[in-house]
Amino acid sequence: MEAKSLRGARSARARLNRPHDLSISRLHIRLGSLLTRSWPLPICFGFRSLCGCWERQDKTGFSSLHAGELGHLPPDMADQNRNPDSSGTIETNPVVVVQEIGQKGRGFLRQIGSMFWFIVNTFTETMDNMRRGRAPFRASSFFRHTERAGVGSVPLVAMVSFFLGLTMALLTGYQLQRFGTERLVPGLVAIAFTRELGPLLTGIMLAARIGAAFTAELGTMKVSEEIEAIEAMGISPLRFLVAPRILAIFALMPCLSVASSVAAIAATALISYAYFNIAFVYFTDLVLNALLIRDIITGIMKSFLFGMLIGSIACYRGLNVRGGAAGVGNSTTSSVVTAITTVIGFDTLFNVVYTVFFPT
Repeated sequence: MEAKSLRGARSARARLNRPHDLSISRLHIRLGSLLTRSWPLPICFGFRSLCGCWERQDKTGFSSLHAGELGHLPPDMADQNRNPDSSGTIETNPVVVVQEIGQKGRGFLRQIGSMFWFIVNTFTETMDNMRRGRAPFRASSFFRHTERAGVGSVPLVAMVSFFLGLTMALLTGYQLQRFGTERLVPGLVAIAFTRELGPLLTGIMLAARIGAAFTAELGTMKVSEEIEAIEAMGISPLRFLVAPRILAIFALMPCLSVASSVAAIAATALISYAYFNIAFVYFTDLVLNALLIRDIITGIMKSFLFGMLIGSIACYRGLNVRGGAAGVGNSTTSSVVTAITTVIGFDTLFNVVYTVFFPT
């Protein structure tokens, strides 16, 4: 009796489920025939395969073909394949946001402190060695870095400054010509490049050209354990590797800034003579009357400051490389970005302080 009742219950359940299954199958057939007429063949094939999976679903909600394989999948497979950019929720708790800002600020201050003591230790070790009557580094190494950072950068700096001075003189001259004051163009460009644009452009170009080279060199030496070998020999890498590089870019930066200003003024002279009928002799008088001694001193002081910052940042990033070849690339990119940002930030700070304490 129990077997008969159990068989009857199963047959009743089958009769209840059969119309539903038939209706779903008929719906799939109709949709498949409709898609075959108007959709491409791959889409229709995919739809029919999906319909077949639906028809084979059991009561667990999974396809019968893959239900046995689900137990072999790792439990954290969804977490491994999840996209980190789209799965994570944005934290809106003010306490957590403030905490993250504080951690970023603490890391920034730590970087500034490390950079400051890096410069101090380099200067101290170099002076201690000189006090003992010894050369802190090889003269050949210093002149090699000087030739690469200074002489090798003159064509790039002069070319960029020449074209920028050309463009600046042309655009400002056309605007001032409406009011009959185009004779102000020579003094305007001369003051702008001598005091501001010359050191700034030179700093940006040296940060991209020389700073990246210094970081890559020291980073490669760090990864290949050459720095440890130098330390094992009793030689300080700060005075032997860092000091000549910083001193070279520190000493050559004002010279490159002067070359940048001269190239821009020469381009302005050509534009003034060709478009605004200003003779070269009159142009020279206008430039000399517009420039002041403190404009030249300001540009030179900025150049020294930018040179020290670029060299220090490049060498610091190079000696703190982690992670092999990928770490060298990341440190080089970080060195260039940090140096350019620092140069622009200190230029703005210098202008604010100079304007407040030494007004025109």
